[in-house]
Amino acid sequence: MLINLHIVNLALIDELDVDFTEGLNILTGETGAGKSIIIGSIGIGLGGRFDKSLLRNPDKDGMVELLFSIDEELAGELEQDEVETEDGELLISRRLTGGKTVNRINDKTVTAAKLRSVAEKLIGLHAQHEQRTLLKKSKHLEIVDAYDEKIKGLKQKVADTFKEYKEIEEKLGSLSMDETERTKRLDYIRYEINDIESARLKEGEDDELEELYRKASNSQSIAEITSAVERLTGYDMGSSGGSQISDALSQLSQLTRYDEGAGELISTLTDIDQLMSDFNRQLADYISEMEFDEETLRTVEDRLNLINTLKSRYGKDIEAINATLQNLKAEEEELVSYEDTVKALSDKKSKCKKALEQECDELTKQRKKSAKKLCADIVDAMQELNFNDVRFDMTFEKSDSFTANGNDNAEFIISTNVGEEMRPLVDVASGGELSRVMLAIKSVVSEVSDTPTLIFDEIDVGISGITAQKVGAMMHRLAESRQILSITHLPQIAACADTAFVIEKQVVGDKTITGIRRLDAEGRVLELARLLGGENITETVLQSAREMIRE
Repeated sequence: MLINLHIVNLALIDELDVDFTEGLNILTGETGAGKSIIIGSIGIGLGGRFDKSLLRNPDKDGMVELLFSIDEELAGELEQDEVETEDGELLISRRLTGGKTVNRINDKTVTAAKLRSVAEKLIGLHAQHEQRTLLKKSKHLEIVDAYDEKIKGLKQKVADTFKEYKEIEEKLGSLSMDETERTKRLDYIRYEINDIESARLKEGEDDELEELYRKASNSQSIAEITSAVERLTGYDMGSSGGSQISDALSQLSQLTRYDEGAGELISTLTDIDQLMSDFNRQLADYISEMEFDEETLRTVEDRLNLINTLKSRYGKDIEAINATLQNLKAEEEELVSYEDTVKALSDKKSKCKKALEQECDELTKQRKKSAKKLCADIVDAMQELNFNDVRFDMTFEKSDSFTANGNDNAEFIISTNVGEEMRPLVDVASGGELSRVMLAIKSVVSEVSDTPTLIFDEIDVGISGITAQKVGAMMHRLAESRQILSITHLPQIAACADTAFVIEKQVVGDKTITGIRRLDAEGRVLELARLLGGENITETVLQSAREMIRE
């Protein structure tokens, strides 16, 4: 569940810190106090839009932090996303600094997509606008699919087969050409194959040639350097290093007449003389290898030019050129055996289509089965919400084409009064009815969902009286198995809170700020009395507030 919300420098908030509890957390406050800012901040923490226009002070960083407690089952799911909890807790942080948003989970920087993926497992957010999604037919199937775990596997099978089907279609489309086009394409492919094969390329050849060309093109400079070194270290001139060491060794050998201990010096200088001799032999070999004629340079240069031309046409290196060659040969084989290739692909497409049709039928069958139970459960939930004579169902039609989601067109239909025909939800439901329908759907779907926290932003739009009381009772029942946060204007719903908060706007110095505080028992009574009687809070209103809380 959501343990703590921390907000810094956002809208009318300088800094705000609030601890939530288990069960039903109800947030109330005057119109304009900043209730939407609180819920909006949670939305930002879950990966929503976060830009500089939202900052109270544009010169300072903005931040939203959400701290969650995580049970072992959810911790296991998060580990599959490579997210580890710490002591049963998880911290999501989003900071806007320098115009950039930094997303962190437990102090580890993550992408916005990763953060949203994790957040979906933690909170289900029902914003004020979400009830309008019920007016989109495309969303109705999503609700059914979310209700039944079996549908997930069937949808994946359909998606995989549909992908294969589209790939076959695209392949057939690329092969669709007349005899003239095919002949022209085949000639061009064979030209390219010959262009590559005639070069007789070898892996790593280009690197070796580049090195050889660099030496050959700089052979004069190499010769000048090595000749100078040979003069300095050789034995041909008396002043050369080799000659000087040889003379020194001859002189040093005479020391043994006078001092037998000079043998160690002679041994060391003999080693030096041998090393100098070995070096000069290596230098001579190197000089002979560095002798290039114009023809060699020209041959290397021509070969490199050929390889680079092939690279510009067929790939960035010889490995890529050879891969292109294999693809060209495969296409050549397809064109040579065009009729057989097209027939084989057409047969494969027919089999794939048949499999797709069967899988879509299985998906439709499961969806209808799930929709029947879902709609029955929704009717039960709606009756709890003061829909006394409601009927609710889902219609199915087959689409003319396939998608990765199957070929079902489905929508909810409803009748809220005796004697009325069932009609599409979009044509019937009022704003208040849509709020209750959405709550009923949420209550049913949440029974099979493992989302530990649900947030309702003004689910009470368009309702009042006994209906509001029943909405509050349902939310309280939902909160027995998960944490719920809800903003409301209605005393009937506020009275059902396990924990109550009031959001207030105050003027501090020369600034207006939004704050939130948890209400004690007497504070709950006073806030409920405000919702009941406005500014005129009499003893009768206070007594009514106490009675509502007791009930």
